[in-house]
Amino acid sequence: MAGKAPRETLHGVELSNLDQPLFDGAGATKRDLVEYLDAVHAKMLPGLRDRPLSVVRVRPGQPPFMQKNLPKYTPDWVRSTTVWAEASHREINYALCNDLRTLIWFGNQRAVEYHPTLFTDGNWQHPSHLILDLDPPDGTEAFDLAVKAAHLVRRALADAGMAGAVKTSGSKGVHVFVPLDPTDAATPEDIAAATRAVARRAEELDPALATTAYIKEDRDGKVFLDSTRAGGATVVAAYSPRVRPDTPVSFPVPWDELDDVSPRDFTVRTAAALLADGRPDWADLLPGPQRIDPGLIELGHTIPVARVAAMHEGKRRKRAAEKASRK
Repeated sequence: MAGKAPRETLHGVELSNLDQPLFDGAGATKRDLVEYLDAVHAKMLPGLRDRPLSVVRVRPGQPPFMQKNLPKYTPDWVRSTTVWAEASHREINYALCNDLRTLIWFGNQRAVEYHPTLFTDGNWQHPSHLILDLDPPDGTEAFDLAVKAAHLVRRALADAGMAGAVKTSGSKGVHVFVPLDPTDAATPEDIAAATRAVARRAEELDPALATTAYIKEDRDGKVFLDSTRAGGATVVAAYSPRVRPDTPVSFPVPWDELDDVSPRDFTVRTAAALLADGRPDWADLLPGPQRIDPGLIELGHTIPVARVAAMHEGKRRKRAAEKASRK
């Protein structure tokens, strides 16, 4: 009797079920994912290195799920760090995806999306970036609206003497990243406040296009300038695939090209070739670390935290509805 065919290995990782579809509508197999991660690792790993990592995995026949805690079967060569999660009042053992072998292992685990924290391991009080996540309404022109909103954010930053870089989110939106000076005395609360202030100033530049309304029903078809990507939040990494039709990736774009691209341009089947063709990578596009304009911090501390304000407004509306129903 013939023995079983040997499994394929890549960078010391034994691979399995490579020809299975990633998920319904992926337009890609697990092999495509692993080969893509291998091809872009030199560009992708710097954004993951030493940052506690959450991943979105998709097991066959199951819905996608976010994995924070490393599973018990994780190889001992995968580095990790323990972080106290205030929301769940427990310690979480996060991976640190610092090398190609670990990245390929995650790919073999069907980890499609990669969401690092804004801080590096041990530097909990020093988020490395100020980030705006621009989420457009549903519709055929959604990405075009997000692009227009990104230009508003760019103007708001420039007015404060700051600059950022932009990438597609891998979905329908856009992310603006501003690297921060690690020697700045700004606290995580100050950085979160400054993020709210940038969003508010961008909204004021064109209130018919953009909104900071956290409650979706209050957005009136406008682009949501999400300022909540701060503190302990995560943001999908540059070059990370997404669990979306055709498996797009979050791809860095120069500002002067942003108006001419579509999220559909960048997938696990196309993005690696684009990088090999000489496109600037994320590190090239990011400006240098910056100190936050004190005026942004001062303004931001006068703006309520979006989630908290939305929670109180939701309770107020519920009480009003209950009161009206009793009449």
